[in-house]
Amino acid sequence: MVIDTFLESYDFSGKTLVPFCTSASDSIDNSLHIFSELAPGATVAEGLTANDEEEIVPWLNSLGYGADSSGNTAEETGSTENGTSGSNILIAYFTAAENSGVDAVASASYSEVNGEAKGRMQALAEMIQERTGGDLFSIRTDVVYPADGGELIDYAADEQAEDARPGLTSHIENLDSYDTIFIGYPNWWGDMPQALYSFFDEYDFSGKTIIPFNSHNGSRFSNTIQTIQELEPDANVIEDGFTINERDVPDAAGDIDAWLGELGY
Repeated sequence: MVIDTFLESYDFSGKTLVPFCTSASDSIDNSLHIFSELAPGATVAEGLTANDEEEIVPWLNSLGYGADSSGNTAEETGSTENGTSGSNILIAYFTAAENSGVDAVASASYSEVNGEAKGRMQALAEMIQERTGGDLFSIRTDVVYPADGGELIDYAADEQAEDARPGLTSHIENLDSYDTIFIGYPNWWGDMPQALYSFFDEYDFSGKTIIPFNSHNGSRFSNTIQTIQELEPDANVIEDGFTINERDVPDAAGDIDAWLGELGY
């Protein structure tokens, strides 16, 4: 049998096996002994025989995995308080498209990815999530950024000249749960958006790994990685971040996979 061969091929000592199956008649309880016999060093959890999707969430909750049937991601709830994925990776990003008060398609900061209009940094963050399984976190501000491209550029320049600190309306409630933080942002006038300065002011990432990613119109990261190192001196800031011209964002998935592979993901 395929499962027997699989269990015999690997050493699961010290690991937890969580069996599940579908069946029109027999319960999985009748086959749990196979797992115990073929993987004697593993812990075999209570299995599930499921014929209905609604049975899965209560079962996961009973095992302590804290499944969230709502399917909400961090940027939808405005925080990572639920921590539903159990991941130690957070993917935080800022995009003007989600802070402009209009639909993404009306924002100068959007790209069309797989037929869906979304903020460029959101698109990149979701590609990273696809590979790493991390939690998404959208950096939201009390500032409503212009949707028009020209107006946004001017507004960003004014914010930078004033060294502004926009107020944040989304907050990470469980930062201690994460040891790796991907942080994404567009390059505005050779720097991070001022919202990122507010973000780094709010959180102490000491002892954590920060992995930057960004979009640009030719300036790549400029000096922003060094800036992050200065703002978070006790964090491990990876200098080999991912940077891409904003026009190439819709087709970035392959490049992101290759980059993450080089980083060990």
